[in-house]
Amino acid sequence: MTVTLDRAYDDVVPLVRDALAEQGFGVLTEIDVRATLKAKLDVDVPAQVILGACRPQLAHQALEATPSLGALLPCNVVVRTEPDGRTAVEVIDPEAMARLEDSPVIREVADEARTRLRAALDALEPVEVA
Repeated sequence: MTVTLDRAYDDVVPLVRDALAEQGFGVLTEIDVRATLKAKLDVDVPAQVILGACRPQLAHQALEATPSLGALLPCNVVVRTEPDGRTAVEVIDPEAMARLEDSPVIREVADEARTRLRAALDALEPVEVA
């Protein structure tokens, strides 16, 4: 799931954090891709961050039903600069989790996570939605 904003990267990252929080997600991890690749490979890439978002209630339900789904947690939310200067915000659709595990509990968790993540993306006032 993707939205593209006609705003600067540095302005979008805190908006994404706020939108996730409004939907009950906390950010457990943060990877600054640009800084990491510069430090490890001495390459310059556009600004990009990977935020590991988690809604504890949903994570608990999923792990109780299928412990191996821990490999898919937390939900990664990517914020990155596009070549045209706009900022993209991307999230893997939680429905992928439901396709890997045929379980009514996992379907329910995936549906709620998708609804909440979609609401967070929609709150960002995108210029393009995918």
